[in-house]
Amino acid sequence: MDLTPVTITNKSVKQKSKIFVAGGRGLVGSAIIRCLEKNQYSHILAPSRSELDLMDRKAVADYFKTHGPDYVFMAAAKVGGILANNTFPAEFIFQNLMIQNNLIHQSYVHNVEKLLFLGSSCIYPKHCPQPMKEEHLMTGPLEPTNSPYAVAKIAGIEMSWAYNRQYETKFIPVMPTNLYGPNDNCDLETSHVLPALIRKFHEAKEQNLPHVTVWGTGSPKREFLHVDDLANACIFVMNKNFEKSFYIEKPLLNIGTGKDITIKELAMLIKKITDYKGEIVFDTSKPDGTPQKLLDTARLQSAGWKASTTLKKGIQDTYEWFLKQPV
Repeated sequence: MDLTPVTITNKSVKQKSKIFVAGGRGLVGSAIIRCLEKNQYSHILAPSRSELDLMDRKAVADYFKTHGPDYVFMAAAKVGGILANNTFPAEFIFQNLMIQNNLIHQSYVHNVEKLLFLGSSCIYPKHCPQPMKEEHLMTGPLEPTNSPYAVAKIAGIEMSWAYNRQYETKFIPVMPTNLYGPNDNCDLETSHVLPALIRKFHEAKEQNLPHVTVWGTGSPKREFLHVDDLANACIFVMNKNFEKSFYIEKPLLNIGTGKDITIKELAMLIKKITDYKGEIVFDTSKPDGTPQKLLDTARLQSAGWKASTTLKKGIQDTYEWFLKQPV
């Protein structure tokens, strides 16, 4: 794989700053760590779940007191696709609220310089105007299949804003689009659509199956961002010297490519990349979810950042990673 994060220039985060990456073993957290290391950040705190339970208030407080992080990337969350959200709605809202409440509050208590809160594009209304702008937040009903997760993330945004307003903290919520890349979850019961399709098409090729079944009609449109691009964007935002007013005026930044693709087109692309020769069958009895989810990324682009990885190259990169994983 030759995809590497772009080097950050004009850094405001010092090289020896203590940087806490919550969720450092996951898709997003591991990418942020790779990008930090490439940019010569040497003091990275990334405890595993067994080392630090982020839902344990006292444990999180003790960790902050002991290690005193200067910057926090909140990449820890309970995540999953439509099936997982439908099956475990209580877990999705409870666990995410607990994690973010502990991390945001302790970041204030222990005077963290900046915190980056990673949300999700599902915070926007189901029938949101396209592309979705930051100001569309809370202007309509959410997609029912993942509303518990979305409500938790909206609470994290509001909490970041509230602490900024009351305590003059520098907490920045960012909203990434659909992500994929190395260290993704490819479990067919809990994964998102792109890694699930990579696994489905690969296994169908290996087993010489006549067809691959894809949920829904194939008509919904989705935007996909390679996780290394997201990591680069997060470190760019953390290093950006925003005016003081930025933090008071409810900061929110979409992170995406500004381009989308239908699920049918995505399936056909993955079929080609995995070299599967069979047919694609769409199970229209399964839910489609939101008709379209495309982020307006003009705000972040105007600050000086844009994505650089094409979808084809990114999927090829992810498939190469997948092939190296143990069976």
